[in-house]
Amino acid sequence: MSGKHLGPHVRPADAAGVAQAASLLSAGTPVALPTETVYGLAARADSPEAVAAIYAAKDRPSFNPLIVHVADLAQAETLAQFDVRARLLATKFWPGALTLVLPLKSDARIAPAVTAGLATIALRCPAHPVMRAVLAATRLPLAAPSANRSGGVSPTSAAHVATSLGGRIELVLDGGECSAGLESTIIALRGDGTWQQLRPGPITRDQIADLLGPESVAEGNAGIEAPGQLASHYSPGKPLRLNAREAEPDEFLLGFGPLAGDYNLSPSGDLAEAAGRLYAGLHQAAAAPQPRIAVAALPETGLGAAINDRLRRAAA
Repeated sequence: MSGKHLGPHVRPADAAGVAQAASLLSAGTPVALPTETVYGLAARADSPEAVAAIYAAKDRPSFNPLIVHVADLAQAETLAQFDVRARLLATKFWPGALTLVLPLKSDARIAPAVTAGLATIALRCPAHPVMRAVLAATRLPLAAPSANRSGGVSPTSAAHVATSLGGRIELVLDGGECSAGLESTIIALRGDGTWQQLRPGPITRDQIADLLGPESVAEGNAGIEAPGQLASHYSPGKPLRLNAREAEPDEFLLGFGPLAGDYNLSPSGDLAEAAGRLYAGLHQAAAAPQPRIAVAALPETGLGAAINDRLRRAAA
């Protein structure tokens, strides 16, 4: 790309947009696409050059692996070893906001940077119709981290992508606001029969436990195995104070329930609504004149655990 590139071309996610995205992706050029969780910066997962372009556009550290998006379970099984538990979870929650970390197949055609040198691969079958249309058109597994600068607030609209990655990518397909608003839940299935939640998300730990039994955190797995595990992540670029009861004079307040604030994540106290509005609220707070941000307390139950996980990392 030339230095005079003025930013990504944002176009509607219609049939022509999907066709253009599929053509660029097949040629090895990353494209920003909507999913039901957040917007992803997608590239063909079998091309080292295409994957390197993701890392370059995001300024992403090379030890942080990528999630590979697949069209269906059959495509996923060409890349990873699925046991009974993995098929059970895929059958229950795919397409949807669940990522499975599974043993990488030795003959999987995946660029080494996708797995960051690990013996496992993170796979998700997304539900968003635009991402599914692009997967069908390319017939390629697509690596797709969030479409923003690494460590920043994740994008839930095409405008967020254009602001964060302007001048670094060729195309953003505008599929409207993301419905879930939080990145997928990531579950690692261990060879010893145990499982571990690596990142909380829209699908709760209890929903997984209902199918697989209680979670068991394996010893010796303290490294980065999947996205979203860095202690500092989702940063709005300002100091962020949690569990606020009111705003200080120099703070932009993200409210919840009866604590209205400058931007209320959910006036009715609905956690699904709060999840869907979280990143939009953080983007608004980042752009506000106040030098600091405060966030009202949210319950730690259900989706609240995933929201609070993102807020703690944003405050780190």
